[in-house]
Amino acid sequence: MAGPHTLAETERQVADRLGELTLDYEAMAVCSNLFRAANAVRNHLERSVLAPADLTWTAFVVLWVVWIWGRVETRTIAAEGGFSKATLSGVLTTLEGRGLVERSRSETDGRLVDVALTPAGEKLMRGLFPKFNAEERSITRHVEDLGSAAAMLRALTLATE
Repeated sequence: MAGPHTLAETERQVADRLGELTLDYEAMAVCSNLFRAANAVRNHLERSVLAPADLTWTAFVVLWVVWIWGRVETRTIAAEGGFSKATLSGVLTTLEGRGLVERSRSETDGRLVDVALTPAGEKLMRGLFPKFNAEERSITRHVEDLGSAAAMLRALTLATE
């Protein structure tokens, strides 16, 4: 549960409170439940998989982006992860201190900073991601058509970009 009220209680309260307004309640339910689901999934994955590896969600996202794209500029990591460069800077300092990433000046523009995984970072992600994915499978086990669900979420993302 994300708050003190269940999902059903919240939806009933919204209908009671806003029932006289002309609103698209199904669209509202999709967006509000998407937000609630995203937070629930993130919190679950942080507690179940990331905390034992001493990683925050943001740190994991940074490692993921660098793992997938290889050596990458900090501005790209921030954009891909959806967080500020200031937030990224602090996370990179922590990850660098743990020996998981290394920063270097860009070879094409000395004003820019590139980030790469160290061998320890690569080893961490190779060991951690199968556990992460096992939790993803567990979380989505009740979704009947994962392909359709993923397509719907992609459509919502594309509609907002």
